[in-house]
Amino acid sequence: MPQPLERLLQQQGFGTRRECRRLIREGRCAVAGAVCADPFQIIEDLPDGTELTVDGAVWPYHAKAVIALNKPAGYECSRNPKHHPGVHALLPLQFSRRALECVGRLDVETTGLLLLTDDGTLLHQLISPRKNISKRYRAQLSEPLTEAARQKLLTGVLLKNEVKPAVAKAVAPDERDAKILYLTLTEGRYHQVRRMLAAVGFHVEALCRVAIGAYGLPPDLREGQWRWLDATDLNLLMRETP
Repeated sequence: MPQPLERLLQQQGFGTRRECRRLIREGRCAVAGAVCADPFQIIEDLPDGTELTVDGAVWPYHAKAVIALNKPAGYECSRNPKHHPGVHALLPLQFSRRALECVGRLDVETTGLLLLTDDGTLLHQLISPRKNISKRYRAQLSEPLTEAARQKLLTGVLLKNEVKPAVAKAVAPDERDAKILYLTLTEGRYHQVRRMLAAVGFHVEALCRVAIGAYGLPPDLREGQWRWLDATDLNLLMRETP
């Protein structure tokens, strides 16, 4: 939708309308390399990836932000964290101003793939129980999982204070290390992986989410780093985990 430049910069997280207006009037902003000094200049629909330059720093325009973060341990998936820093502290300030929401939270000690977005429609699709989007986790156990316990996870275990059994879609030990387990879920219950494994008598020493749908945690994305998702990545999110 065509909109004034000051509103576009505000939507991208560069400050309030007044702050963006000042940036533009002081000649500190450019769109696709062209300096714009009129905050009310109408900007036609921009394709995602168009370069915005503010104070010499380049920022790619995205009508809706969808990013992947490799979450480290020790961070809360909350905009108002209580006991630890929030994951938003790992991101540029523009994202905090855009009010990005976590797509399915990870607990403080769980690491790995975390999506954040300001696209409400996509957020709903990814967390809706009706969509059955799978999430794959790698769990480091204190001892190898038994076959009997694996079968219980696949058929369903009743968790404390719940009436419906929690069922794993897939459970497979790592071929090189029997204490490492890959577990796939389509639900998003509170501490579900840890609680399911505890229910069958096993302790999780470390837990990492490695995939959502068919989109895997990029191997070159180090803990604490983030990246934009493109159309190909978004399609993978809706597909089955391989």
